[in-house]
Amino acid sequence: MIGYTTIGSKDLEKSAAFYDELLALAGGKQLMGLDHIKFYGTDEGGAMLAICIPADGGEQSYGNGQMVAIPGGSPEGADALYKKAIELGATCEGAPGQRMPFFYGSYVRDLDGNKLAFYHMTAMT
Repeated sequence: MIGYTTIGSKDLEKSAAFYDELLALAGGKQLMGLDHIKFYGTDEGGAMLAICIPADGGEQSYGNGQMVAIPGGSPEGADALYKKAIELGATCEGAPGQRMPFFYGSYVRDLDGNKLAFYHMTAMT
């Protein structure tokens, strides 16, 4: 259903270094990169996350209520993504923990203030 999601960056080089390391933990890698945009995913043709310098030349900003959620594959995987993001300079927006009976997750802001969630879901009963 989702082709790709794009989030803005003030410094594409620093953002690419952050996402190169972080997304590797989730099996992701940079699939395509140009001087103003980088696309990450697990395989060609699958859903992707892109980081970019705003096309209008204006200042990068993040959206209130906008968030990108990255599956960890397990609670331990979600924890590993959270820990790596913090290690790479992200700020905590919610430490890892069980949020609902079927949802385990955590929240960070990346180097540009974009909000990320790392999560694991079980079947809703």
